[in-house]
Amino acid sequence: MQAELIVDARNAVGESPVWVPEENALYWVDIPAGTLQRWNAEDGRVQAWTTPQMLACITRHQNGGWVAGMESGFFHLHPHRDGSIDSQLLALVDHARPDMRLNDGRCDRQGRFWAGSMVLNMAANAVDGTLYRYSAGQRGPLDAQLSGFIVPNGLGFSPDGRTLYLSDSHPSIQQIWAFDYDIDTGTPSNRRVFVDMNQYCGRPDGAAVDAEGCYWICANDAGLIHRFTPEGKLDRSLTVPVKKPTMCAFGGSRLDTLFVTSIRPGDDHDPQSLAGGVFALNPGVQGLPEPIFNN
Repeated sequence: MQAELIVDARNAVGESPVWVPEENALYWVDIPAGTLQRWNAEDGRVQAWTTPQMLACITRHQNGGWVAGMESGFFHLHPHRDGSIDSQLLALVDHARPDMRLNDGRCDRQGRFWAGSMVLNMAANAVDGTLYRYSAGQRGPLDAQLSGFIVPNGLGFSPDGRTLYLSDSHPSIQQIWAFDYDIDTGTPSNRRVFVDMNQYCGRPDGAAVDAEGCYWICANDAGLIHRFTPEGKLDRSLTVPVKKPTMCAFGGSRLDTLFVTSIRPGDDHDPQSLAGGVFALNPGVQGLPEPIFNN
């Protein structure tokens, strides 16, 4: 299960990989660079588009393009072949303080887009992080759905959509929670600890759920991706050749490839370092198609 480097991207903070089967391509973002990036699996070609704000998370829009969580809220992005990109504000987020942005995000199984916010300086230990839900036609500022986090992360939904997973990746927290999820109203309830990551190597970062209902979480600072069963039991751990994997997603023609983005720290000037790259692994299981925003 050796990880293959597919793009030596050298992203400062690579995040939010999404597989697009119709294009046989992987999209992802580099948060501080504000870039949307695309890798073509057929020829290995990489293309990038620069957005007007830091770009944290993306999901496909039913009308084409992408819904994106950025600094000030949710946007509709339309990338063009010539390298230009159109950006339309969909809904503002009323942050608790000015030095915040959206972070990890993804759609639920019904096509609603969820994203959490965080203070830019993690060292501030500020519990101002909030989870927001965006549905079509909403206008900001959006109402907070869950609050009291430092770095909300690890969003995922069970195959039947009735369980929501969420983590806080801050070193002082390192917890993953599960919630009951009302698929009709898009409301989480009954929060409980799913995994205490203080008992395992790495901080919980971005996540994905496979077809068997198991939860894959990138273990930042440990160079691992852990798989937990629906009961919260560690099933296996895969390694990547970088210290800071950030988020994983299933893709490929059979959804049996696990793509992983990563961070390249600002003090990493080693030309041989693979940090910030995008990797592909064979996890031995299939994933689920990523939902498209349509709600």
